[in-house]
Amino acid sequence: MHLSPDEIIYWQYGVIKMSATLVFTWVIMAILVVSAYFITRNLNKKNHHSRWQNALEIIVITINDQISDAGLDKPRRYMGFLGTLFLFIAMANLLTIFPGFEPPSSSLSTTLALAFCVFVSVPFYGIKNKGVKQYLLSYTEPTYFMLPFNIVGELSRTLALAVRLFGNMMSGAMILAILLVISPLIFPVVMSLLGLLTGMVQAYIFFVLASVYIAAASTVSAKASLTLTPPQQKAE
Repeated sequence: MHLSPDEIIYWQYGVIKMSATLVFTWVIMAILVVSAYFITRNLNKKNHHSRWQNALEIIVITINDQISDAGLDKPRRYMGFLGTLFLFIAMANLLTIFPGFEPPSSSLSTTLALAFCVFVSVPFYGIKNKGVKQYLLSYTEPTYFMLPFNIVGELSRTLALAVRLFGNMMSGAMILAILLVISPLIFPVVMSLLGLLTGMVQAYIFFVLASVYIAAASTVSAKASLTLTPPQQKAE
């Protein structure tokens, strides 16, 4: 039993290793890219849509609505990043139905990489929407005394994102392996179905938390909006 797909090495040359985490990460990316290409190459704007196009539209509309519900005014601006996060984690869990597939999301290195992407995207979108000055001032709200606490909170929530996803995925894999040894017929099937459900929930939670963090960094506070409003506009 492997605690992490990082322990499975398919090829090694000196310090360069090709682990299961790397291999299956590229497998997921290839599936997403190829699927997107074949589904979107013949999009029909008329009434008669293919089943794949209908499925794609449902996914896009659902993700768009969830981003909007998180507090982001222009969901399509964040669709590429947040949608890709959700689809990658969801696909990593859905492919576990195939024997031999090792979900990269059960590796701490992968979850840290995903959390780091969120960590970088928060100031990126925050600065893009509010400017450098207003974004940096947001760390001093509501008072300058909160500056060190806000910085620590920014770092700790990134670590929490990574550890939460890694812990849930790894625990599910370990429980399935234990039940496979105890009762190889009934329990593994039930746990596999339960694992698919919990995996989708984890993808949704990671997606929602990333949306909320970006929304918190991108939204201009009431105090800042009053500061940025010209006096003549107030009079109007």
